[in-house]
Amino acid sequence: MRGGAVRRVVVLVGALAIAGCSSQKVTPAPSVSPSPTASESATASPEASPTPFPSPEASFIPVAAPLDGMPSDPALANRLPIAVMIDDNAVARPQSGFNAASIVYQAPADGGEDRYMLVFQELDATDLGPVRSGRPYFVYWASEYRAGFAHYGGDEKTRLKVIPSVDGKLMYNLDALDGSGTAFHRIASRDAPHNAYTSTADLRTEAARHRYPSTMIAGLANRPFKDDAAPNDRPASGSISIPYGTGTTSYTYDNATNSYLRSVAGKPQIDAMDGQRVVARDVAVLFMGLSIDPQSEPGHARPVLAQVGKGTAWVFRDGTVIKGTWQKQDNGALTRLYDSAGVEIPLVRGRIFFQVVATGTNVTYDAAK
Repeated sequence: MRGGAVRRVVVLVGALAIAGCSSQKVTPAPSVSPSPTASESATASPEASPTPFPSPEASFIPVAAPLDGMPSDPALANRLPIAVMIDDNAVARPQSGFNAASIVYQAPADGGEDRYMLVFQELDATDLGPVRSGRPYFVYWASEYRAGFAHYGGDEKTRLKVIPSVDGKLMYNLDALDGSGTAFHRIASRDAPHNAYTSTADLRTEAARHRYPSTMIAGLANRPFKDDAAPNDRPASGSISIPYGTGTTSYTYDNATNSYLRSVAGKPQIDAMDGQRVVARDVAVLFMGLSIDPQSEPGHARPVLAQVGKGTAWVFRDGTVIKGTWQKQDNGALTRLYDSAGVEIPLVRGRIFFQVVATGTNVTYDAAK
């Protein structure tokens, strides 16, 4: 079972027979006042177990959550996604909230560092951070889901150009330094700027105060999902190694749970929220052109990723690797994954990690082909 979030077990019944995937225990987020629907139309842990089990608690027919394909309470599965910028400076570790995220992005950032964006839907993080500033490419990834975008300010281009151009259309701004500060707090055990925290409940309350939509646009993030491969069809082991400036991100494949156990800088990654190992069900390595923005403020060298268009993608699932391409038609379109024949790649239900690296990065792996 996916660790680290408050959960309610669901029973797989009726027309939705989602076999071979993880059930999860969730509780509804605090109720919020109704908000208008979005006007924007859509454009095109080691403890985890993939085996569902019944519970007398369940009182609903589960549906597949759009972001990760997991069977969930319909009231939670269709909530407005919340995307949160997370620090990855070495002093910011261990971070909190990974084990409640549906999708995680890791990408290069300023000064040779990297940064995360965690996207939440059906699960809740009671402790989430450290929260850091936004960058344009993260804004456009959040725009794929028409998400609330939670961040602690940003560079000049993000704050003054990018966010104003898409706020209320492709995403919904939750900036701690511009109108949403009540959703954030600082902790005393770490030094600024590595000590800003929040929770998904506080962010949803803040989104309701702004009268942002409370639900996701139907049919927006419609990636295909699949059930687990049978244990005998999965390799006994495997590994992935992805270099970043602040330490290599690596994964060890676990056949028993059909999951990828995550490590950072040579150490198992533990979610400080729940004390559990961070795991992925799918790992998609996206190779993108990386350059320096000529519009960077004086004294800064802001990175730019060529995230619109197409490029090489390596998709790891079921202990195997599929080599193909990623494609994103425009800033608001979903990044899709295709195999070498041009067929969209179904992902195993569960948490997805998008590992974004510069084209030419030496990513290594040991996986079945």
